[in-house]
Amino acid sequence: MARIKEAAAGVWDDPWWTLPNLLSVLRLAGVPLFLWLLLGPHSDLLALLVLVASGITDWLDGKLARWLGQYSRLGQLLDPAADRLYIIATLFAFVLRGVVPWWAATALIARDVVLTLCLPVLRYHGYEPPDVHYLGKAATFCLMYAFPLLLLVQGDFSFDAVVRPVAYAFTCWGGALYLWAGVLYLVQVIAAVRVAHTHRGRSGRFGRA
Repeated sequence: MARIKEAAAGVWDDPWWTLPNLLSVLRLAGVPLFLWLLLGPHSDLLALLVLVASGITDWLDGKLARWLGQYSRLGQLLDPAADRLYIIATLFAFVLRGVVPWWAATALIARDVVLTLCLPVLRYHGYEPPDVHYLGKAATFCLMYAFPLLLLVQGDFSFDAVVRPVAYAFTCWGGALYLWAGVLYLVQVIAAVRVAHTHRGRSGRFGRA
C-alpha cells in the first residue's frame, strides 16, 4: 500500500495545467457525446467528426508535449485512458447496433479489463505503469482507422464497395493485434511478478506490449 501511495503522490506532484493535458481532458469529455450520437439520434456523421477530432487531438497533445517540454505523469495516464474509452464506447455502440458481433467486442473489452487489473499488481510489486509498446500502438492505430470506416459504410455511401472491405480488414488486423499485444503484456506482468518475488525490494520498468 505504501508503494501505491508513493506512486500516486508522483502523479499529484506533476504539473496539471498543461496544454497537452487540457487536450487529453477534452478528448475524454468527447466520449459520452460520441456514444450519445451513436445510440441516440444515430448521427453517424457527427459521431465520425467527434472521432476524427479525437484522433487529431491525440496526435497534437503528443507533439505539444515534445515541443513545449510539458511532460507529466498525469498526461501519460490520460492519453491511453482516452484511447481505451473510445474503443470501449465504440464497441459497445457497435454491438447494440449490430455492426460487430458481441463475442468480438467482448474479447477486446475483456483484454482491457484484465490489463487494467494488472496495474495495481505491478504497483504493489514496485513497478511503474509500463510504457506503451509499438505493437499496442499499431493495434490502436488500426482500430482507430477501422471505426470511422465502419461508420461510413453504415449509411448510403457512394464508395461503399471499396471502403467496406478496407474497414473490415482494419477491424480484423486491429482486433488480432490488440489481443496479441494483450497476451504479450500479460506474459511480461507474470514475469515481472516472479522477479519481484525472487528479488524482494527491487523495482524496475519494462515495455508494454
